[in-house]
Amino acid sequence: MTDQRIAPVRWGVLGAANIALKKVIPAMQGSALSQVVAIASRDLAKAQAAAKSLEIPRAYGSYQELIDDPDIEAIYNPLPNHLHVPWSIRAAERGKHVLCEKPVALTAQEARKLLAARDQYGVQIGEAFVVRTHPQWLKVKEIVLSGRIGELRLISGHFSYYRRDPGDIRSRVEWGGGGLMDVGCYPITISRWLFGAEPTEVVGLIDRDPEMQIDRLTSGLLRFERGHATFSCAMQLVHYQTMQIFGTTGRIAVEIPFNAPPRDETRIFVDDGRDVAGSGIETITFPPVDQYTLQADRFSAAIRGVGGVPVSLEDAIGNMAVIDALFRSAESHGWERP
Repeated sequence: MTDQRIAPVRWGVLGAANIALKKVIPAMQGSALSQVVAIASRDLAKAQAAAKSLEIPRAYGSYQELIDDPDIEAIYNPLPNHLHVPWSIRAAERGKHVLCEKPVALTAQEARKLLAARDQYGVQIGEAFVVRTHPQWLKVKEIVLSGRIGELRLISGHFSYYRRDPGDIRSRVEWGGGGLMDVGCYPITISRWLFGAEPTEVVGLIDRDPEMQIDRLTSGLLRFERGHATFSCAMQLVHYQTMQIFGTTGRIAVEIPFNAPPRDETRIFVDDGRDVAGSGIETITFPPVDQYTLQADRFSAAIRGVGGVPVSLEDAIGNMAVIDALFRSAESHGWERP
């Protein structure tokens, strides 16, 4: 979406998180539909340093100051998970549209408060699951819907990295830390999206860090009416990611499913299932693209009334409900309904 007839949306960014400074803001600055005009931090000097480095016109020493800026139309919220809903609601109250990082809330119940605010104040609010805008995933969805791999029956995913740091915000249980919230949410949203449905029940197995109590290794099984989705995720495991989609007659593998590199090609492999050696595999290659720029394009266009936000709050609530049920299952040692 690069229609020059659409006036660029003026964005403000809450906080100086690494994802904002290194990925999202530079990507937004590469979008014809987005202008980052302000950044805020509780530390004014930090906001000023970020603004200078990224050539952002204004810096604020509090989140509220930025939200109160009448020139800002939309907010990008990459704050720690426990601050997603409170500050997104405050932005909505001031008439700002909000693109909120994943996971959108700590629980589905909390996410519903954000949905109520969206409807009350008439703004656009969406969850920043950037993978849902990448061409490789749009192609996977197209292939699944075409019937090329037969009927979709199984989705299998894994997402892990190693980081054990008590000072990291992802190491705080009360702030929504842990592997399931941080990276397990990706295979869940992809599975729900590809099946086009919500799981009827789920079961989860969690191994927690003995000191920090965050889930460091989680495995899950989601039962859908038409099939299953399985996944594992971890914060203290080798850095790796994969997603495979299995149909009754074929299979799709996504080489780099979640952290698709913005300056390199990406590939998916479509196997017609003729043999286990993979002689029937077609490799589909996609040119380099920044999925964060695409996300900004889609969201800004939606603000201007063109299309919809890539991941709606209704969708986000569905994802949180699955995560809630997996946590319950780990405690009950049984199946739970989202």
